[in-house]
Amino acid sequence: MKKLFNLKVYLISLCFLLLIFSLSFAQKIETIDGVRVVHNGKSDKWGKNPKLSLEFVKTIGELETEDENLAFHMPSDIIIDSKGDIYILDSGNHRIQKFDSDGKYITTIGNKGQGPGEFYYPLSIDIDPKGYLYVSDPYNQRAQILTPDGKEHKTILFHKTPSGVIKLSKSGNMIMGSGGGVLSFGLGGMGENQVQPGLIKVAGPEGEILKDFGQPYDYKNVPLNRMGNQFHFTIDNNDNIFVSFDFQNRVEKYSSDGKLLWKSDRKLDYDTDPAKAKPGKERRSGGSISIESPQINRCSNGIAVDEKGRVWVITLKRQIKEEESVQTSVRAMRTAGGDRSLNFSYSGNTDVTETDMYQLEVYAPDGILLGKLPLNQFVDDIRIEKDRLFLLDKMRGAQYYEYKITEK
Repeated sequence: MKKLFNLKVYLISLCFLLLIFSLSFAQKIETIDGVRVVHNGKSDKWGKNPKLSLEFVKTIGELETEDENLAFHMPSDIIIDSKGDIYILDSGNHRIQKFDSDGKYITTIGNKGQGPGEFYYPLSIDIDPKGYLYVSDPYNQRAQILTPDGKEHKTILFHKTPSGVIKLSKSGNMIMGSGGGVLSFGLGGMGENQVQPGLIKVAGPEGEILKDFGQPYDYKNVPLNRMGNQFHFTIDNNDNIFVSFDFQNRVEKYSSDGKLLWKSDRKLDYDTDPAKAKPGKERRSGGSISIESPQINRCSNGIAVDEKGRVWVITLKRQIKEEESVQTSVRAMRTAGGDRSLNFSYSGNTDVTETDMYQLEVYAPDGILLGKLPLNQFVDDIRIEKDRLFLLDKMRGAQYYEYKITEK
């Protein structure tokens, strides 16, 4: 009888411990001001058995190559057309490189300049159902629409509102983000006494701003506001908009009309408290700008959504080590005549292309963390087209990695 009693006590204690263990890692879900808020724990639903895998297909772009068609400089975006042809926005070379589905070079679209069909450090590219290309060209204060064969079709000017990243909704509107570090050339920034506009803007076919939404965090410091509120975004097949913040533990989903549907966070191994961020400094002298970057931990580097509505986020497992770091130097000049000049350069250990600091987090359409997939390279952005996933190494390898998403 005593042995039976001890066994019962043992089983009850074991069940209690298992319950405590599971609760400590479970998601906490609450509703705040009518919005679903998901606090994900360290663990995820898949655990050690991910339901997805990535099969490497190819890379496009080579840093040390004599083929100028593959020698990218600061590539910034990628898109696939209905035929499977690949368009890579080669921002530092002010051009679009077109390849077939096997990665064979087809043609070059555009060059450096301010005229029709020319670019100056273009930022993003998207494609509509008819094959027209939408290129965000913020340093020329415009977006260009090109025909499927790369000819100029239409120019939309953005003098008051920098275009930033542009993605097309199914309704035909342009969804615009902040641009992730686009210099404003005197357009000003968010200060203590300024009303902060919405992070996401919806523009009509002529560039008219129809609405804005998405609440930025106010750091009470102009350089911190610019850097701390940088984000990536993507759109699903129902025109829902998903946002991941580069320096905030914050993933959000909005409806097509700008309503916040849910927000999600997760346990990270480093501090993400905005109040602990150290401000930067900005100095202006004549036509030059000197910016000392704020000190703030980075959380993520991109977001994408697949055909099943799952949300993929490039997340940092740790902060970058000194021996891995690469610094971007930007020299911006504005002459008395109003002409602008930009020069981007990199310094640091650009030869290091492998790292364990990144992982892919996969979320359910409702914000629950499903699982994590490890990565072994530096990643600056992500794009998903059907069953293909593209990862960008912008500064070190200057290339895209292509993978096939496989269900297990």
